[in-house]
Formats: sequence, C-alpha cells, structure tokens
Amino acid sequence: MDAVRVALLREVLAGTEWPAAARRFAGALRASVVPQRGGLLLVGTEAYEPWHLAAHLVDEAAWSGLPELVPTLVRHRARPDDPAHLAVGLGRLEAAGRGATLLVVAPERPEAGLLQRVHDARRAGATVLSLDGGDAEVRGLAHKALTVAEGAGAGVDFDTVQHLVSAAVGENRLPGPRGRRLRDRLTLLADRLTSPPPARW
Repeated sequence: MDAVRVALLREVLAGTEWPAAARRFAGALRASVVPQRGGLLLVGTEAYEPWHLAAHLVDEAAWSGLPELVPTLVRHRARPDDPAHLAVGLGRLEAAGRGATLLVVAPERPEAGLLQRVHDARRAGATVLSLDGGDAEVRGLAHKALTVAEGAGAGVDFDTVQHLVSAAVGENRLPGPRGRRLRDRLTLLADRLTSPPPARW
C-alpha cells in the first residue's frame, strides 16, 4: 500500500483509536529492534503466515533508512530446498533470546507448539510483541500487544491494521547516532529555501 493510500486510510479512520494505536505499536516495535541493530523475527500461525506484513516491513526498511526493520519470516512448513529467505523454520525460535524481537501475528489462536516456543523465547530474554485477534494466551505472552478483535468497527480488519502498523513503523524516529538522516536534512533544507528572507530594519 503506497503512502497516498495510507494517508487516505488514516483520514477515513480519523476519530477512531486505530491510527494512534498503530503508531504506538509501531513505535514499540521500532524501539525494540533499532537499538539492537535488527533481530526481528516474524511468525504467524500454521493457518496464517504474514507474508504481506513481511513485504511491507522490507519496503519500509528501505524507504526509511532503517535496515533493522527487515524481518526474518519464520515459517511453519519451511523446506530445506526453499530460497534462503523462505527456508527459516520454527526451530529458529529456539535460538531467540536477549536482543531478539519476536512479532507474533495471530488472527486466530495459535497452536500449542507455537505458544510454547514463544514462551521459551520470552524466558530466554526475547522481546515479544503480538498483533492478534484477541486470544488471551497470546496477549499474556506479549510485552506489547495490538488486538484486532472481530467487530472492531469502522471498517477495520486485520489486514487494515497491518497496513497502518507497517506504514507507521519508520515514522517519527529520532536522529541516529551519526546525526540527522537524509530525509530529515532534505526537509530542513526545503524549509530554509521556501521561507521568506529575514526582515532588515
């Protein structure tokens, strides 16, 4: 979804909780992965693999200059002969510990095996975030959760909220340790060039 469509979506949802809630959740995600210089693991349920969100995070990482946002998609049915970026299976969660961020995307209740792996990763020090459909056990494992329950209203569904989160994840960031990023510098330059000259008395 491009920036214009996201802006229109936010305009439609203005006055609801969703734009602000998505920005808060995106901010928590960014705050977890950027200082660690990556380590984002993205996993869905057996019935729902979050391909779409993974693609949007890759795009946002490129556009925002934050490569740390590129996720590793952890798959339930990964095969050794899959391309490298699609061949990461659930065993990867067993190695998740301090410094890793695990984003669980679960519109329905995950299977017990995934919940146990997420629990183990949290105990090992990983930060767990969930974009979920309201399952209490998933929310209980998450340090930060954003729930999209059935009947959320305002025409909001699970895919819509994923678009809001992915679009917000690169926004409103603080300057990096090397100073302002290129986009910030260009904005400052444009402001200077378009502002009127100072008055001389």
